[in-house]
Amino acid sequence: MKTSTMADYQAEHFLWDTDGSVATVTLNRPERKNPLTFESYAELRDLFRDLVYASDIDAVVIRGAGGNFCSGGDVHDIIGPLTEMNMKELMAFTRMTGDLVKAMRGCRQPIISAVEGICAGAGAIIAMSSDLRYASADAKVAFLFNRVGLAGCDMGACAILPRIIGQGRASELLYTGRSLKAEEGERWGFFNAISDAPYEQALSMAQRLAAGPTFANGITKTQLQQEWNQSIEQAIEAEAQAQAICMQTEDFRRAYRAFVNKETPVFEGD
Repeated sequence: MKTSTMADYQAEHFLWDTDGSVATVTLNRPERKNPLTFESYAELRDLFRDLVYASDIDAVVIRGAGGNFCSGGDVHDIIGPLTEMNMKELMAFTRMTGDLVKAMRGCRQPIISAVEGICAGAGAIIAMSSDLRYASADAKVAFLFNRVGLAGCDMGACAILPRIIGQGRASELLYTGRSLKAEEGERWGFFNAISDAPYEQALSMAQRLAAGPTFANGITKTQLQQEWNQSIEQAIEAEAQAQAICMQTEDFRRAYRAFVNKETPVFEGD
């Protein structure tokens, strides 16, 4: 089986740091509110694809530098060139950006976004595609595609966003492109919590998940992703099989022994 280690990964278009088995991706163009370029899109896609095989990373935090999360696609580096492309080139771009979301949803590691300030366009999609989201009080999320003459159905937004906040609320955001502020976002269920220090809260949660039964967490993420496309009967059967697999892990036995001995289990992900 192909496995790899990524603690020493060298990022070119963003920052990559690890603390034990928790990694942090920092979008690092603070002078422009951390917009994405063609190159950073592709590198992020490849990173999350590679994490499928990473044995040393168990949770990932995404944040932006300088008090903002991400302002979306760079107006000069992406938006301008897109207006000059033909259909074949445009399809290659939109499929590549969608592949980033597929890669984020397809890797086993829980992904946690720490959202401060501006979180717009593709930045909103990255936050949406994460498993958990923590916000600062000044966070503003905008799926602003409609405001630039595009459809709201970008990078899976029409499929994923209604699952998080509901069909009516998602429709409003995608039709209007208006900003969703932190308090409203928490009330709607987009944000898990509002914090004075969202990165620290996201990192704490990532460390907690990385200290848990990481094999089982990966199974949970897979089932959360796949069961939207299944009937209740299919989902129950899939979960029966998934749970039987987890019952064969050493972490399951560790938890049992710790319970019997009135101890706290120490999970190792095997």
